[in-house]
Amino acid sequence: MENVTILAIESSCDETAAAVVRNGRDVLSNVIYSQIDLHTVYGGVVPEIASRKHIEKVTQVVDKALSDASLTLKEIDAIAVTYGPGLVGALLVGVSFAKSLSFATGIPLIGVHHIEGHICANYIENKELKPPFMALVVSGGHTHLVKVADYGEYEILGRTRDDAAGEAFDKVARAIGLGYPGGPKVDKVSKEGNPDAIVFPKAKVNDSVYDFSFSGLKSAVLNYLNQAQMKDETINVADVAASFQKAVVDVLVEHTIQAAGEYGFKEIALAGGVASNSSLRSAMEEACKKRGLTLYRPSPIFCTDNAAMIGVAGYYEYIKGNRSDFHLNAVPSLKLGER
Repeated sequence: MENVTILAIESSCDETAAAVVRNGRDVLSNVIYSQIDLHTVYGGVVPEIASRKHIEKVTQVVDKALSDASLTLKEIDAIAVTYGPGLVGALLVGVSFAKSLSFATGIPLIGVHHIEGHICANYIENKELKPPFMALVVSGGHTHLVKVADYGEYEILGRTRDDAAGEAFDKVARAIGLGYPGGPKVDKVSKEGNPDAIVFPKAKVNDSVYDFSFSGLKSAVLNYLNQAQMKDETINVADVAASFQKAVVDVLVEHTIQAAGEYGFKEIALAGGVASNSSLRSAMEEACKKRGLTLYRPSPIFCTDNAAMIGVAGYYEYIKGNRSDFHLNAVPSLKLGER
């Protein structure tokens, strides 16, 4: 199948994004309208505000994506859109827009799983990467260790039992006064701290070796802060951030390397917003180098929510012959591998 061009739309949280992707690997345009400034004042994403802003911006970002790619809708083979998981109101804006556009133009519609999109982001800059490989998906809402068996075929080996890693970053950032978004702010301030200053616990889930748990770690940080305040001790924010980050990163790296060894994978891919964390990237790189494994990770722009990754995932659905009908709906708690 030659020169398949996908128009992709992503609106699962607080980024309104559109992109044009050709043949699953070439990004012709990638437009992202971020709402971070709008939500910072509230200390997190306010779903209703996010939905309203998506309604305002979706037409603009789609028009700009087509214009940046120097294409018209007549040259588009399919429209790919994120339909889950995510915030229901936010998802509905993208899904409704994509369905309307498909209905009006006759262009086929393809519903895409948001997490599959994150994994597929690795194909954009690593043209040589092909399944099977091991993927670690780390974002604000998800922490998954995934065996990528083939394009569109995934097996979850481990997942978080409570907080996602990104969620823990946000909560700890708020507790130490860094504000929102927590991930980038903790990463930045950690560079000035000592990661070995405080030993925070690394949770093991006894009945599942590859599962994660971050709520105990988050509680340990909060307890440390409370005790320091009660004793009137000065809190070194950079040390707390660096020590917390090390505890998260160590567990992520250990589980991923162990699973790669057990399943015989020589290639590991990082995915999701937290995959842009500098400490995680360097620790995983070091661990892979030691064991002769190849590490793939998208540039930070393709780690956070974007539509290019949805276009890539949409392409692999398209060439398999998968299409969505107009009953496609937002599924906020869609599981990886579900259709």
